[in-house]
Amino acid sequence: MSHMPKLPADEQIEKVRSFNRFYTRHIGLLNEGLLESAFSLTEARVLYEMAHRGPVTAADLGRELGLDAGYLSRLVKRFDAQGLIQRSPSKGDRRQFLLSLTDKGLAAFAPLNQASAIQVAAMLSGLSVSERERLVQAMTTVERLVGGGLEPNLPYILRSHQSGDIGWIAHRQGLLYAEEYGWDQTFEALVAEIAAAFVRNFDPQWERCWIAERAGEVIGSVFLVRHSNEVAKLRLLYVEPSARELGLGRRLVDECIGFARAKGYKTLTLWTNDVLVAARNIYQATGFRLVKEEAHHSFGKDLVGQTWDLDL
Repeated sequence: MSHMPKLPADEQIEKVRSFNRFYTRHIGLLNEGLLESAFSLTEARVLYEMAHRGPVTAADLGRELGLDAGYLSRLVKRFDAQGLIQRSPSKGDRRQFLLSLTDKGLAAFAPLNQASAIQVAAMLSGLSVSERERLVQAMTTVERLVGGGLEPNLPYILRSHQSGDIGWIAHRQGLLYAEEYGWDQTFEALVAEIAAAFVRNFDPQWERCWIAERAGEVIGSVFLVRHSNEVAKLRLLYVEPSARELGLGRRLVDECIGFARAKGYKTLTLWTNDVLVAARNIYQATGFRLVKEEAHHSFGKDLVGQTWDLDL
C-alpha cells in the first residue's frame, strides 16, 4: 500500500529556492541581454522553439512555453516588425496563422544558439567525465520529477551490469519497498547481500543480470543466478514507478526465461511475498506455478512468502 507523501520541509523548500538563485546567476539569466545578445531569455526561448519546431501557431507556442497570450502577441508583433518571422495561413484552421523564422530570423538566432552551446561546453569542460555524467543524470532527474515525467514512448535499453549498478539497486529497492510497503532496513541489507554475492560469484556462462536504462537512468533490473545444473533462480526483480506503464517487468521476466531455456536449465524458480501483487501477476502470466507458501516475520512485517516454479 502506498503512503501519502508528507508536506515538504522548510529546509527542502529553501534548498530548491537556493538552487534556483544559484543556477539563474550562474548562467546569466538576470542579464538584460541573454548571452550578450539583444534578446531577453523569453525572446530567446521563442526563437529557439520556432527554429527547432518549424511552423507553429501562437497558441501552441504559448502553451509550450507557458506565456501570457497578450505578452506573446506583443513579442510576435515586434519580431514581425523586425523581419525575424513570417506568417502563413494554417491549413487546419484558417483563423490561425503559422509562425516561422525568416532567413533574417535564422541568422539572428544562429549566434545565440552557438553562444549557448559554447557556454555549456565551457561549464562542462571543468568537470571530469564521470562528473559530467552525474550532472546530466541529475538534470534528467529534475526534469522528470518536476516536469511530469519522461515521454511515455521514450525507448529504454537492456544492458549487463557495470560498476555502480549493484549499490544503486540496493539503494533504490531499499527506498521503494520502505515507501510502498513499509519494510525496514533489513530488506535493503538482504538485497545488498544477494547482489554482492552475485557479483562475487558471477559465472557469465550460466548467469546474467539485466539493467534497464532510459535517458541515462536505471529504471529496473533482474538477476538470474545458477542454483544447480538444472535449476536457476530469478532474483531481485524491480521496476521504477516512472516505468511501470512500459511492460518492463514482463520484459525482464521474459529475458530470464529465454536465457534459462537457452542454457538448458530445467526449472526457473523464485521466492517472493504475496503482497507483491504486480510481480505475482507477471509470474502467473508467464507460466510460473505456486508450489509453496509460508508465513514469516521479516523486514518489520508479518508476511507470507511464496515459492514459484516454471518448468522449462
